[in-house]
Order: sequence, then structure tokens, then C-alpha cells
Amino acid sequence: MAHTEYVYDLADGDGTMKTLLGGKGAGVAEMHRLGVPVPDAFTVTTHACVETMNRKGEWPETLWSEVEEALTRLEERTGLGLGDPEKPLLLSVRSGAVQSMPGMMDTILNLGVSDETVAGLAAGGDERFAWDSYRRFIQMYGEVVEGIEPHVYEDALTAIKNEKGVENDTDLTTEDLKELVARFKKLSNEALGGEWTSDPKEQLKRAINAVFQSWLNPRAEVYRRANNISAALGTAVNVMQMVFGNRGETSATGVLFTRNPSTGVDELYGEFLVNAQGEDVVAGIRTPRPLEEMEEVLPDAYRELLDNMKKMEQHYKDMQDMEFTIENGKLYLLQTRNGKRTAAAALKVANDLVDEGVITKEEALARIEPAQLDQLLHPGIDPNHGQQSIAKGLPASPGAALGKLCFSADDADVRGDNEPVILVRFETTPDDIHGVIKAQGVLTAHGGMTSHAAVVARGMGKPCVAGAHGIKINPEAKTVTIGDKEYGEDDTLTLDGSTGEVYAGELPLVPPQINDDFQHIVQWADEVRRLGVRANADNRTDAMKARELGAQGIGLCRTEHMFMAEDRLPAVREMILAENDQERAAALEKILPMQQQDFEGIFDAMSGLPVTVRLLDPPLHEFLPNLVEQSLKVQELELTGGAAEDIEREKHLLGQVKKLHEQNPMLGTRGCRLGMLYPEIPEMQTRAIIRAALAVRKAKGETVDVEIMIPLVAYAEELKRQRAVVVETADEEIANSGEEINYTVGTMIELPRAAVTADQIAEHADFFSFGTNDLTQTGIGISRDDAEQGFLGQYVIDEVMPRNPFESVDRDGVGELVRIGVDKGRSVKNGLKTGVCGEHGGDPESIDLFNEIGLDYVSCSPYRVPIARFAAAQAVLNQQK
Repeated sequence: MAHTEYVYDLADGDGTMKTLLGGKGAGVAEMHRLGVPVPDAFTVTTHACVETMNRKGEWPETLWSEVEEALTRLEERTGLGLGDPEKPLLLSVRSGAVQSMPGMMDTILNLGVSDETVAGLAAGGDERFAWDSYRRFIQMYGEVVEGIEPHVYEDALTAIKNEKGVENDTDLTTEDLKELVARFKKLSNEALGGEWTSDPKEQLKRAINAVFQSWLNPRAEVYRRANNISAALGTAVNVMQMVFGNRGETSATGVLFTRNPSTGVDELYGEFLVNAQGEDVVAGIRTPRPLEEMEEVLPDAYRELLDNMKKMEQHYKDMQDMEFTIENGKLYLLQTRNGKRTAAAALKVANDLVDEGVITKEEALARIEPAQLDQLLHPGIDPNHGQQSIAKGLPASPGAALGKLCFSADDADVRGDNEPVILVRFETTPDDIHGVIKAQGVLTAHGGMTSHAAVVARGMGKPCVAGAHGIKINPEAKTVTIGDKEYGEDDTLTLDGSTGEVYAGELPLVPPQINDDFQHIVQWADEVRRLGVRANADNRTDAMKARELGAQGIGLCRTEHMFMAEDRLPAVREMILAENDQERAAALEKILPMQQQDFEGIFDAMSGLPVTVRLLDPPLHEFLPNLVEQSLKVQELELTGGAAEDIEREKHLLGQVKKLHEQNPMLGTRGCRLGMLYPEIPEMQTRAIIRAALAVRKAKGETVDVEIMIPLVAYAEELKRQRAVVVETADEEIANSGEEINYTVGTMIELPRAAVTADQIAEHADFFSFGTNDLTQTGIGISRDDAEQGFLGQYVIDEVMPRNPFESVDRDGVGELVRIGVDKGRSVKNGLKTGVCGEHGGDPESIDLFNEIGLDYVSCSPYRVPIARFAAAQAVLNQQK
């Protein structure tokens, strides 16, 4: 075995060693094991990177000696030598994260070419190739390792092309390239303030170190946060023998997917360039050719490539994303990995692989990302829009997007918080990641279907039109010219990522169409999952959408949203401003039929299923004017000589607002506390609920399972008293109707005290529903709005906490409060029904925990219901592991 603690030779690895060798290193080692043609290599492990980070950038003592020993073995196997003037070995040095992070970290190619070795490299008779490799190396090494600004080299390259009167890099002659190398070296030395090292071993050491450092670069950090990848994993470094796709017309390089990553269709999907290196394909500098055309140019390599594509897909049982190089007619595969794909493609591929007998239904469910399903629920462009497109590019990532134009990632990052934006770029680079995250869609002038923009947009579910023909972007002026018209930052474009078309203005959008692939896989998930999935819905429209998307009931109906409707506010204010019980009762009598009408709509949509209705929760002052605004209104009336009765009325209202105003209303008179002060409110709401349920049953022959939820309980006595009001009122309504109807009364556990005294509270509850939004605020002691605008983002960046606890439940703190509440509640009432109604109910990681704790159901917004159904199935599969 020729591996040591930090370095593994190619033959010593395999596909199971991803955490140690990174995805790329494990993939190449597995291909070698299977007899697929790959260049020889060795891998510096992720442990070496992590150890270097822990030592604040200093390498472990034995690492360099291990690299030197691995290099010696590689030289022996290849018969070449690093720095050998006659038989030079050239190396690529690439990052290899455990989880795929396309384009986020740095790569150095052609390491080993120098003044001493360039002649040996040209010995095969291709002098131009040798000097082209040299200029590429200086540029890449200078930017990545020495930190020289990219424009230094790009400006020099542009200048020499202008001087020589040529358009493409490939049109430069050998003599031109020699001249360019001399300029590059001079510019590099000026930028560094001295001679850079030409010792290839020293360059190798620095290159490996640069890849380590790139693990912590800003774009990689942004990508990790967006994809929930831990910085503690580190990256491997793959040191591989260079094979050259730029050795003339019998050499080529390319990228392919074994199936279409946008649609999932089993068809050839890829691009290649003759006489080019790998970076040329993905960088968008030259327009690549469709893979089918390779059959005419390099038929033998093409056939071998197709054979290996199928071999890799059968082996990994999944769609593969592969990079290849052909050197003088000989094929080499540089890497294979599970390909990034759209949600629609993920479902199609999974369905097809099950149909083909390659994987089981359970395996299919395990590999689909629940959060990715959100893509399928995005709108498309209305096919009847009747407009002509103004430009057309490649349909790189499907879906529709519209927004104002942004010409830099920084602008998109800032503006994207407040308005929909489209990121318009010559071609995106990995440094644009923060802008892509905030944009609705991406439009590029260059690049193909496998360009950086396309791959990243597809992974995020962002529509992308790449390589749009004839668009001229001026990033300084912040304009794009399409045809004879100029568009700026205040203009809106609409992108169709499914067709590649670009439209001026804002086109009408239509809801997404959920297809057969979606329905099949959802049914598989339903067969596997244990958790029920309900929706949070406050009106008939949302309830119908929830049911359409597979919700098994409503886990949270927030009645305060009904109180806040414009036509209700006068009556609600009458209730709040009432001087005595009689006036309050009269106002509530006006509100009751309105509430009943709302409940009837929801119950009709959900008949046959359970609906949990939460009684009024927010503080009363929320229904009144703002304190400052009302004070100014009174002042203005007094200063302008308003009518005495108007002044008196507004002053009275101001007095009520002041009386109800609270310094911290979230922890004030709300929830059951409001019901304790004004029992008429829960009484009125109970009447509206029961009457609505009875009316729906009379009209339809069936109604909902009524669950009445009392919010913000901290003491068992609060629930006992509120329950008595609800039960007395409900029983009276049912008795008066002469009908039979079942209902249950439970509570929302959203305070730590409620969780830790759940055994006492359970004595008076038929069910618990955990309000994890408020439980997070009260359990961690942070105000959601203030924290998200303040320290919370920085805490996540600095990894003080792994995730925003309002997006994914705090497992160790809030999660434990939920666990305690369930255990204590069921210790008193075996089989007590428990659920979650915060938005954590739609988060896959949180669902995994709720399944483990043993809740009965989760509830989330209607559009997250399919995600929750998948995640609940995956939680079962995870538990089985």
C-alpha cells in the first residue's frame, strides 16, 4: 500500500473514501479500479486541509515529505520527471470537496512547464502547444497562487491579439505565444516586486497550499452556507498527470452528462472543443460544439466515451457529470460525479431508473433533495402572452423569472433583498455566487449548457439563459444592448429558462404543472412516511391549494388574520373600545357571522379532514392605529382647528391605544391571556367555529374534525379555565342544533415553561401543537425580526450556530424542549396527539428530528407540503439506516 497518513496514490483509493479523498479523488480512484482510462494521480486528503486550518495555515510536519514521496512514485510510474528538461511531467492541481461545489475553489493546470522544460514538452513536434501551455500556466498560477489580479494577464492577452489582428487565442502563432510568455513573466515580476520561483517542486507546494486556502475563500463560504455544507469538512487536493486536449486537431476536451440535466431525458447531453483545455469549455471564452459532432471528428474516442458513460451510470446507479480529455486520439476521463440537475430532471431520472430496474423506489426517494422540489412549484410564462422574444440563448436552467436588471453580483446581492432582479453578466464566475443566490434568474452573453452559470443556476432552481446571441453588455454603464434598444437598471426583462428566450418587460406567469413523475414519486413517499403532513392555511384559497398538494388537514388556522380584514376592523375596534360588557358583546355579535363565513369556506375545502383553529393570538393594540400616528393626528386636528367632536373622538382613541400599548407585546397580553381578560372573545370564536362545522355538514353531508387550539399557555390553570369556556359554549351550540358533532380542545406549546410542565398541561389537553417559531424566540431568547436584521446572519457566517434557528430548528435546545413536551405529555396521556405548526414543519432537517421524536404530524405553508411529504419519507429511511 503506497499511501501514508495524508497522501494516497491513485491505486490505493476507491469510491467509498469520499470523506477522506473528496468526491473527485474517490471518483477517479473508483474509475481506475473499474478499468476506465484515467490519468495517473495522487491525492492529498481532506484531513491534511483540516489539520492545516487548525494550525492556522501551517502544514502538518510530515505532509511535504509525503507529497515528495508520492511524486517520486508518480514519476516512476509515468517515466516522466517534474522539471525534467527532456521528459517533463506536467501536473494539474485541483480541489476536491466531499460534496460537489462546482467552480467554487481553485485549480492550477500545466504545473511543471518552465524555460527549462518547454523545449522538452515541444519535442513531440508541436512547439505551439508547448508555448500555449506555458502562457496558460503563468496566468493561472499567477492569479491563483500569487494573487495577481486577473486583468493584468487578460489586458496583455487582449493587447497582443489586437496587435496581431486576430480574434481568438487559437489564432496566435508560436512566435506570438513566445512573446506573450515574455510579457506575462515581466508583468508577474512587476506585480510581485521580484522574481517568482521557477522551481517546480516549490510551485507544487505553493499550489497545494493555494487550494487549501481557497476552501475558505468568500465564494466557497457563500456556496457552503447556501447549500448547508460544513467548513469543517475541508477539501482534498488532487495532483494528476496532465493530459492535453490542446495538442492539435486530434486532441479535444469536453464535459457531458449521461442524461439531460434540465429534463432528465435519456439522451446525449454535452459539449466539446477541439484543440482546447478543460477550462475553455466551462469558462465560456470559446463557444463549444454539441457532443454529437464528435462522432465525425474523433470517431474512435467518441465510441469509447459512450461506452464508458453507460458503464459509469450503471456503476453509480445515477446520472453522471463527466469531464474528459482526448490527447492525440487517446481518451482519458478526468472525473465523474453525480450530476447536478433540476427538480423536474431529478424526478424523471429517478422514475426512469426505477422503471429500468437499476434502483428501488426507496433508493429513488433517498437521493431526491426535498428542498429541490420547490423548483417544480415555481410559475412559468403564460403560453398565450403573444409577445416576440428580443433575444435567444441556451435554455440552461428551466422556469420563468422576471426582474429589474443588475450588472454585478454585488448589486444583485443588495437589490435582491427588496425587489426581484435578473443578474446580467458576460459570463458568471464562481465569485458571482452571492448575486446568483439573490437573483430571480441569470442571463449571460457567453457560455454553454455546462458553463458555470448553467450548473450553479440549475442546482439552485434558478432560471438561466446562457450564451444569448447578439446581446452587448456594458457593465460600467450598467446597460445591455439587444438589437437596437438599450436596457438599463430600471428596465424589466422576463427570462424563459426552458426555451432560452428573453422578453422585454413583465410577461404574465402561470402556475406550475405538476406532472406524472411528480405524482408517482409523491405516492412512493406517502407509502414510506410515518408523519402526517398538514398545512397552515387561513382562508379557503390556501386550504384548497393545500389539499391539492396533498395536505392531510390544517394544522394551523390563524384567526387573527380574519380579524384584520378591512371590512372587520370597525367592528373589532368597537369591541376593543367598548366601555362595558354589553358594548363588547354587541361588537362581538357583529364579528361572529363574519368569522363563521370564513370558517365555512375553510371547512368546506377541507371536509373529511382535521382542521386546527387557533383562537385569537396577537395583542389587541395591533388592531388599532399606530401610537405615534394617532398622536400626530390629534395634534394636527388641534393645530388646524378641527371640529370639537372629531378631536374628542380621536383623543379617546389615542387614550385607548396608549392604554393597550406594550413595550414588548410579544410577551404581553396576547394568546390565552387575552381570553382570560375577555372570555367573550373565545366564546364568540367557538360559536363561529361550531356553527360553521354544522353548516358545512348540513350542506355536504360531512364536515371537518374540529380541533380548537388555545395559544400561549404557560400554566395548566390557564388551559383549564379557557377549555371550560370553549367546552361550555361548544356543547351549548351543539345541543341547540339538535345534531351530533365531535370536537377536541388542545393547546399550542410555544413557551419553555409549557414544555417542561407539559405533564400538568396535558391533564386538560386533547392534543399538543408545538409553535416552534415562538418556542425558538422564547427558548433562545431572541426576537426574530431584530435578530435577523442584526447579529443572526453574522453568527451563521462565523459558525457560532450552524443554521438560522428560525429556518431549521435548533436541535439541541428547542428540539429538546419539543422532546420534553412530548415525553411529559404522553406520560400523562398515552398516545396524546402531537404536531408542529411552525414553518419548521416544512424544513427537511427539522422534519428528520420531529420524526425521531415521534410527533404525529407536521404542518407548513401549502407550497411546502410536497417537500414535507418527501422529507417525512426520507426521515423514515434515515432512521432505518
